[in-house]
Amino acid sequence: MSAELTTAPSALLPDPDELSWADVQLPSLPLPTLPVPDLWGTPAQWAVLLSVLAALAGITLSGRSNRLAAWIGVGGALATWAATVWQLYAVTAAPGGRRASGTIGALPLGELDVPLGLVATWPLALIAATVATVATVVQVYARWYLWYDPRYRTFAATVSLFTAAMLLTVHADDVLLLIVGWEVMGWCSYLLIGHHSTKRAARRAAAKALLVTRTADIGFVLGLVMLAGGAGTTSLTRIVEHWVAVGQGPGLVVAMVLLVLGVAGKSATFPFQDWLPDAMEGPTPASALIHAATMVAAGTVVLTHLFPLLAITGPARLLLAVLASVTVLGAALLAFAQGDIKRLLAWSTVSQVALMLAALAAATPESGPDAAAQHLIAHAWFKALLFLTVGWLGVLVGGTAMTLVASGARRYRVLRRRLAWGLLGLAGVPPFVGFFSKELILGTAEAGAVSSGGVASVIVLSSVGAAAPLTAAYCMRAWLVLDRPTEAEVHAATYHQGEIERIDDFFDEPAVLHEAEGLERAESAISSSARLGTTVLTLMTLLGSVVAALPVWRNDIHLNVQLLVVTLLLMVVAAAAVALAARGVRTRDAGARVPAALSIAAERGLGFDYAYRLVVATPVVALAEALTWFDREVLDAWVRAGGVGTRLLGRTAQWLTPRRATPAMALVLGAVLVLAAVGVVTR
Repeated sequence: MSAELTTAPSALLPDPDELSWADVQLPSLPLPTLPVPDLWGTPAQWAVLLSVLAALAGITLSGRSNRLAAWIGVGGALATWAATVWQLYAVTAAPGGRRASGTIGALPLGELDVPLGLVATWPLALIAATVATVATVVQVYARWYLWYDPRYRTFAATVSLFTAAMLLTVHADDVLLLIVGWEVMGWCSYLLIGHHSTKRAARRAAAKALLVTRTADIGFVLGLVMLAGGAGTTSLTRIVEHWVAVGQGPGLVVAMVLLVLGVAGKSATFPFQDWLPDAMEGPTPASALIHAATMVAAGTVVLTHLFPLLAITGPARLLLAVLASVTVLGAALLAFAQGDIKRLLAWSTVSQVALMLAALAAATPESGPDAAAQHLIAHAWFKALLFLTVGWLGVLVGGTAMTLVASGARRYRVLRRRLAWGLLGLAGVPPFVGFFSKELILGTAEAGAVSSGGVASVIVLSSVGAAAPLTAAYCMRAWLVLDRPTEAEVHAATYHQGEIERIDDFFDEPAVLHEAEGLERAESAISSSARLGTTVLTLMTLLGSVVAALPVWRNDIHLNVQLLVVTLLLMVVAAAAVALAARGVRTRDAGARVPAALSIAAERGLGFDYAYRLVVATPVVALAEALTWFDREVLDAWVRAGGVGTRLLGRTAQWLTPRRATPAMALVLGAVLVLAAVGVVTR
């Protein structure tokens, strides 16, 4: 009996090596098979088409009316969201959870097969629904945030086009469609970042984003062309089948390495990371869209499409693992030293997007790319929430510098839960959505490190483990600044500690008065629909973890409970260390402990902007100036010399020829006149 009592509890405890992701997933419930409505087109087609139509209508029909532009933008976003929800149902009813469709039909390009198809699977459908939801919230928020902006109509139309481009990238099963979506997103990001075109900093940030990403896009396009040319088709499904059958070879290695470099540029991964923090010059709704669910996450989507090829290409996986790991750690360190909370969130985005790519580098064919897709969805919820809430706070306090937003969560209590939940989700604290996605990445990296993942999985496992406490550190720093006691609270605490005793009336209580005033001011400063949008994102930051528990993800990942506990303990230690460092600092900003020179260097991106100018911009400009000089002074010199020589020859002939007619010329002219007269008379 005692032996049974001794062994029974241990039998109930899960073995750290046997706890699989399936143990935390929801059970598969038998769902009724309902017929999919027989409508024209598929949900994937409608999702892209409705966003494109909203963009065209916003440009052509809104005229000078911001109200009409808002109705078109928000209405188009809601229709797109409905199409993505319909698609979730359609994928559920589709055999094998996969639904393919066409677009305008195949293109006749000789021996190259160009089907121009779309595809929807469970991960892609969930990503599309997330993109559509964030885009809808951004459109609603922008209606308030940019209502008096004279270029709001253009902004709303650009957001619609941006959404269409991202959805096309998500659903593209064709190289041409993928490139179209990829490049349109780059152009839309240029327009959104440079929305405040009267500001020199905004114009420079937009140009920088365009040039850096376009430079990396050279490798992206070349890699896709090599894959399509080798397979004889632009269909991504057939490309994967062809190259998997061929196996790793020089052609596949070169193509995938070029593709990884192209993805690194769009995803702001080392060495292309410096353009994304500068993109903060764009309006806050644009920042939320670019950083949360669209452009920077597009590289993860592309590599998810081509994951079977990435998994069998060792050099490309290793390159991606190194670039992503360096970015994960470096961006997390830079985030801690920023003096503006939007730039802190921007560097956080650089780190979190690199975490998605690191998950792809660490994954094996057995584990699959689902960990990266789950973190993409989770990141969209909490990062959009943080950006939009910080934008709301910036309107109230007049900016987003740390000195301005200090005590914001105390002065405006309606923002407190939004900021707290967003930072908890970003830090990966249970039960928020970031915890599940990050632990799945950690489990994927560990599974790859102990099996067939090789060096790439080991590198990723180390960087992900080290990034967890760093992320907790800068999240704790931001919260301590936002939750700093206000001057009124400090004064009240000092007053109550004094020797004077008085009975406080309700209307004399400083904390109650300031809280009521802050709530009234915060809610009156924002529209009810925009506030509702942030509430939706707040709930999804917590309830979005249900998406990670759906039984549609690959569930053959084993989670190490001991590693999970150690990671959480390291996060707690890092947060406690930041709290201790903040003690004694009047502003409660632990970043004030960072040496001034290092802090300034961090705010400038450790000089990467200067390196871009030195290594790329200066040589290119010098080459352009040299070519201009050669064209002007050498090539054009021959043309100019021909004109000068002709003029000299004419002047010489003019000088040699007498100005008066000679007798012989007079006789010739007279003979011509006589002959002409004879001809007229005798005719």
